[in-house]
Amino acid sequence: MTTYEQKAQIISEALPYIQKFSGKTVVIKYGGNAMVNEQMKHAVVEDCLLLSLVGVNCVLVHGGGPEINDMLGKIGKESKFINGLRYTDAETMNIVQMSLAGKVNKDLVALLTLSGGKAVGLCGLDAGLLKAVKLEDGENDYGFVGEVTEVNKQVIEDVINSGYIPVISTVALGDDGHSYNVNADTAAGKIASSLNAEKLILLTDTRGVLADRNDESSIIPQIHVDEIDGFIEKGFVVGGMIPKIKCCEDALRDGVHSAHILDGRVPHSILIEMFTDGGIGTMLKKD
Repeated sequence: MTTYEQKAQIISEALPYIQKFSGKTVVIKYGGNAMVNEQMKHAVVEDCLLLSLVGVNCVLVHGGGPEINDMLGKIGKESKFINGLRYTDAETMNIVQMSLAGKVNKDLVALLTLSGGKAVGLCGLDAGLLKAVKLEDGENDYGFVGEVTEVNKQVIEDVINSGYIPVISTVALGDDGHSYNVNADTAAGKIASSLNAEKLILLTDTRGVLADRNDESSIIPQIHVDEIDGFIEKGFVVGGMIPKIKCCEDALRDGVHSAHILDGRVPHSILIEMFTDGGIGTMLKKD
């Protein structure tokens, strides 16, 4: 088969998926190494632009751990994590808000705009987009780390209906007037649920859920929502993957049609998952 025929076959394969997802909403959580690798960053932006051009409502939710670590290092403050969550005292919260809602968010909006797209940067403080309460687990003090209690989806829908891609940083507003640092995976799940999204996509630094975490070829392609607890009990899901898969479970039970854990190190992994027969990563489903 010639290169031209291969290209034509790829486009032909994508057509039914484009028709299926046109007009639907996809929430993408962007973080990890894909945020610091320039090639990956441009690939994610291009994927979002293509989705938008074929009629998919793309919502980009981002973290910014490397940027926050860099800023904390500049003021001589060590990063501290508890159960995978960044301990956030008042000083760290100021850095988180400055980094996420400021530099990281606006850099992404600028890159989307320079690439020919239309994007609007938002954070959870804007119009009460994300409301949160202080995270309490009865054992640890996480500081100003919050869990989302409410999503003002009208703000996001207004941006989408105006023809823009919402780019959302996960700083949330508490009823006590404090800003809270919210885990981006969890926030993306809550946002997807509020929008009744077709898909929730989490970009990670692994190929997906692995049967053997030391063997990347042992990827589990599909997991039913009712199997999740069993996979955790068997040790297939450990460490930082547990909150990711649990937020996918919550999103599925709250109306999201499917959730995907994809390798953000693979260029255009979003398009491969959405527009090819084979897909990529691990898909979590409820049907």
